[in-house]
Amino acid sequence: MATISSICIYCGSRYGDLPAYRNVARELGQRMAALNIRLVYGGGHVGLMGTIADAVLDSGGEAVGIIPEHLFQEEVAHSGLTNLRVVDTMHTRKHLMFELSDAFVILPGGIGTLDETFEIISWRQLGLHDRPVVVLNTDEYWQPFMTLFDHIIASEFAAPTSRQLFAVADTVDALFHELARAPEPRIRAKPDLL
Repeated sequence: MATISSICIYCGSRYGDLPAYRNVARELGQRMAALNIRLVYGGGHVGLMGTIADAVLDSGGEAVGIIPEHLFQEEVAHSGLTNLRVVDTMHTRKHLMFELSDAFVILPGGIGTLDETFEIISWRQLGLHDRPVVVLNTDEYWQPFMTLFDHIIASEFAAPTSRQLFAVADTVDALFHELARAPEPRIRAKPDLL
């Protein structure tokens, strides 16, 4: 079983069209705080990003935000975090989020969330890490993503084993079940290759 003291959350800077997205972000943040699991995320106060950070903080947990200077200047940074790190670029942001996290969870989100999701799965495929990656498929939001992934495999642009690079959970309970059954990572992070 993987030892998890921090989870990187990739999610939207908007709320989305369903209350379920905000509800699951709030529930996950509360559960993380109750389990003393630190939140690592993009540092924003808007959308689902702000919802999960507020839920963690309001429940007595720790939230670490990593935000690039250009977004900090646009005043989207969360001002009440345990720790807010302002970095120079988006690449630095993603690398630091990776370094600070024991697992990665994907909530509903947009283009930036897709970018982060494909990158963390790609890094796992390349053997740069073997930490758990779980897609939280709230209200089947990520079903088109999984259909695309299956299409990539069916079209022989990825091996069938690629589907094992991440897990899928429909609820917060199922998410923590997936994290609990993940093996302890064996690959030391290779930051110089990222």
